[in-house]
Amino acid sequence: MKSLVDHLSQYAAYHRDPRNIASHFIGIPLIMVAVAVLLSRPQWAGDWLSPAVLVSLASAWFYLRLELRLGVLMSVLLGLSVWAGQTLAQQSTLVWLSSGIGMFVAGWVIQFVGHYYEGRKPAFVDDVSGLIVGPLFVVVELMFLLGLRHDLKEQIEARAGGVRINPNRAAA
Repeated sequence: MKSLVDHLSQYAAYHRDPRNIASHFIGIPLIMVAVAVLLSRPQWAGDWLSPAVLVSLASAWFYLRLELRLGVLMSVLLGLSVWAGQTLAQQSTLVWLSSGIGMFVAGWVIQFVGHYYEGRKPAFVDDVSGLIVGPLFVVVELMFLLGLRHDLKEQIEARAGGVRINPNRAAA
């Protein structure tokens, strides 16, 4: 299994433009909540078990295996996404579907705008694991902005390079 640094470095290589990274701070949370919304129907076992819960548990296991501290944080964030998803799933079908689909589409549009600035396709196109690494990347980038996890940042930048404006899209 790849290490935390392996996964984040591979993902970071597709995300070096700060405008693309910024787009991920909005797009990825929208997509995460949208998936939780859309997978929160049907609900079983007294309305606490759903496909969203199962996907979140599998994702939490993935994150926990990479690193305990980040895994716990990601598990909390996944739990909040599932809570929001289940709350919206209890609304009318129109509210449930329109909110889930709306957030999903908006999140991906924002992602693709970011990748326009990057001048590079999304990481998941080359490796589907990018879909699960993306949310972790956003959390780690936020930590870096807060001055945390210098060691991890140095390891990632040693492999992927530093954050920089794409000169081919600088005027955009």
